[in-house]
Amino acid sequence: MEFRESLRLSWRAIRSHKLRSTLTTLGIVIGVAAVVTFVTLGTSLQADVLGQVGADRTPNIYVWAGPEGADGGPGAGAQPVFTTHDINRLRNISGVAEVVPRGIVPTAAISAGGRTVAQREVIATSPSYFDPDSFAAGRPFRQGRREVVVNRPAAQLFDPALDVGQNVTLRLASGESVEAEVVGLLNESAGGAGGVFGAGLGGGSRPLVFTPTDPFYRTTIDRPGTGESQRVYPTLTVVAEDFAAVPGVKDRVRAYLTDESDAAKLIPDSYAFAVETDQDLVDQLKELINTLTNFVTGIAVISLVVGSIGIANVMLVSVTERTKEIGIMKAVGAQNRDVLQLFLLEATLLGLFGAVLGIPVGVAGAYAAAEYIGMGLVLPYEWFGIAVAVGVLVGVVAGLYPAWSAARTDPIDALRYE
Repeated sequence: MEFRESLRLSWRAIRSHKLRSTLTTLGIVIGVAAVVTFVTLGTSLQADVLGQVGADRTPNIYVWAGPEGADGGPGAGAQPVFTTHDINRLRNISGVAEVVPRGIVPTAAISAGGRTVAQREVIATSPSYFDPDSFAAGRPFRQGRREVVVNRPAAQLFDPALDVGQNVTLRLASGESVEAEVVGLLNESAGGAGGVFGAGLGGGSRPLVFTPTDPFYRTTIDRPGTGESQRVYPTLTVVAEDFAAVPGVKDRVRAYLTDESDAAKLIPDSYAFAVETDQDLVDQLKELINTLTNFVTGIAVISLVVGSIGIANVMLVSVTERTKEIGIMKAVGAQNRDVLQLFLLEATLLGLFGAVLGIPVGVAGAYAAAEYIGMGLVLPYEWFGIAVAVGVLVGVVAGLYPAWSAARTDPIDALRYE
């Protein structure tokens, strides 16, 4: 039997049972749509997150001491182990342009204009933490001055919103109140040496307040070997002179921390140094998002399995209903392969139609979800081809046994079948 004739007969069989074929195809539509939706959302999330983190690549190297094998973002579980002596020594390493410390000042609240809002902490750092272009208004603070820089969400905690030149009162966790002047307001796309440690310096919804380490940061320790009291920080950003210098600087920083630093003597036994670049962190984020997407997509694949069972069930019913037709076909000269081809084509068409219809449904679902959460949509076009191939494969696999069963039907028994 010619392929075209088999295709015509298969299509006729599908059309003769419109409702049954539609419900069977619907299972594949739902399965493919679910896969396309989750893959598209995963791709969009990856593009959105990596676009924010990696859009402005900098020659930064992020350093902290955290629990070995601990999950979490940069600086997770960081302990204050880097002394002022370590910072000065790191600045003298070949290829290093700047070393920017970062510490946390515990606070209870911030007051301005007669209004007080809760604020658990402010970030103490140096002026070089900020990119010169990161300010919507004002400038970086100066060391030794009672000055602060705020991002837009922090400014909007107050009514009217904080602006450059206003005074705020920081109520420290120790009970002390310190008055400071707002000298800088970060724009929404602010960046700088803070890099991933300061992700969302200006963007995002988290209110952030930045102060100079002097005079606000007061976490100190007696330096090992000398007993000299020095400030000690949990995280550092080492800025290389250029991108080409990053690999060498990374190795030299790690070697210093491991062999010569005060931090090596202060770090807890179960902790380890983390020395990572922008690219390292981007790769980790990409792997995390891919793992999450694959997990959710794997759950969606269950819908395809259910759809394939539906196709197999319908094809078995179709074989039973058309037993006499099979007998007549064989009586007039049809071979087993012709019968096999006929039913296999019918199952494949059901899978193909389900996949083709499932793609736009999945894209629509992903679009609605992306709009709801305010995320740009990135279409993974290669997955559309994969979806069609999977739909065809599901049809072939689901129809294989029913088609084989039909091909093995004895023509004499089939002709006697009522």
